[in-house]
Amino acid sequence: MNTLSSLFSESADGQLGILMSALSGIAAALAVALAMTVYFRLSYRMIYVNWRDVARHGLAALAALALFAFAAYDMRHAALAYLGLNPSKPAVEFEIRMPREMLTAVTDSQIELHTDRNQTLALVDGVRDLSDGRAVLRGAVVLNHRTADRVLVVNLSGKGIFEFRLRLPAEPHRSAQFGPWHLADRIATPLAGAVAPQDGYTIRYRVL
Repeated sequence: MNTLSSLFSESADGQLGILMSALSGIAAALAVALAMTVYFRLSYRMIYVNWRDVARHGLAALAALALFAFAAYDMRHAALAYLGLNPSKPAVEFEIRMPREMLTAVTDSQIELHTDRNQTLALVDGVRDLSDGRAVLRGAVVLNHRTADRVLVVNLSGKGIFEFRLRLPAEPHRSAQFGPWHLADRIATPLAGAVAPQDGYTIRYRVL
């Protein structure tokens, strides 16, 4: 079973997160320096303060607040990225329907999203049995890159490999409902090799 961190991990994002964390730390330090400067100058010059001083110190205070807000926002995103959660990136939640006996070894399965730019492990959320002898495998995978070339590859240990092309644009819009069911684009089993898509293997998905 895949872990949540494997769903959103990528080395480039980690390096960017480190850089942004450093920038947010610098911003926080500058904000503290500005706030302390405004506080002490107002404390010592309160009797002689004029409108020009009020405006100048007010601008400094606003700048300090803006830096604090940037630091808090960026540190939150850096922390989420470190934990494997990046809310700025869309993800695809999918349901794959196939014969129940094919999903008996789901714990040994591996699901990957293959694109023309990378490969990403998917998170397996579980299996739900249907009344018609089939079962539904649920999961999700993050969309790390802008590309329309996306294929979800389901590798069931000892059962076969099933490929489902995601019919999504390079920058898909988020959707509240699942789309229609689509047939598998390629099925390869140890016994039959590559065979044509069958009605028993379908997928539907939505963008989160």
